[in-house]
Amino acid sequence: MRSNNPVLTNLPKATAGSYRQQQGYQDPYAGYQPAQTTGASDRPMTVDDVVTKTGLTLAVIVAFALVTFGVSFVDMGLALILTVVGAIGGFITVLVQAFRKSYGSAGATLLYAAFEGLFLGGFSMILSGWTVGDADAGALIGQAILGTVGVFVGMLVVYKTGAIRMTPRVSRFITAAIIGVAVLAVGNLLLALFTGMSPLRDGGTLAIVFSLVCIGLAAMSFLQDFDVADQLIRQGAPSKMAWGVALGLAVTLVWLYTEILRLLSYFQNR
Repeated sequence: MRSNNPVLTNLPKATAGSYRQQQGYQDPYAGYQPAQTTGASDRPMTVDDVVTKTGLTLAVIVAFALVTFGVSFVDMGLALILTVVGAIGGFITVLVQAFRKSYGSAGATLLYAAFEGLFLGGFSMILSGWTVGDADAGALIGQAILGTVGVFVGMLVVYKTGAIRMTPRVSRFITAAIIGVAVLAVGNLLLALFTGMSPLRDGGTLAIVFSLVCIGLAAMSFLQDFDVADQLIRQGAPSKMAWGVALGLAVTLVWLYTEILRLLSYFQNR
């Protein structure tokens, strides 16, 4: 199963169990037993690897988001610059990683986390109304975080229970829908730049519907991301690939959080 996530599309091709056969390891779910000819660094990836690497990635995002917040109290102009730098840097990092032949770079994952943290700190500050002293700004951000965590956990339960199975047809539908949303978003951006109109982001009814669609697609994307991680673990892929999975999950989490916060901000401004 392939993911529409730009980071997880560049996976090395392998059949089930191929990594185990190449490295001489047993089932990664039952622990790993490296062959005498291989080093500890070549051990198979486990669920714990994915959880640990994803947790570290999210911790870096939160830390750098707090940096932007802290700077905003001293110099708002500098905080806005950090926000823009974070947005551009995060986009470039994901783009480069998507076209790299290698997969699972700790440096790329943590670099993305740092950039995205800078961006999310400023993004949250602006959309929540923090910059204008809105008393509900902190509560709005907290609700967006809880909503993101809730959707993530919910989709993990859905995946583990098999309530929605990731068939090729479902995967193609999600991919096509995300491409369509991306085209609409780019079109809306160009419309805003040349006419000042932004129907998909102005807080109106159409903007609310668009955000709900984006939230739904981000949630469905988790199923593909979980499926990729599950297959890599079952194949006995090298443990370093957990960094690539962590990066892919972080990309989806960031997208989900920004859309939830944006949707909440619409209702706050009504």
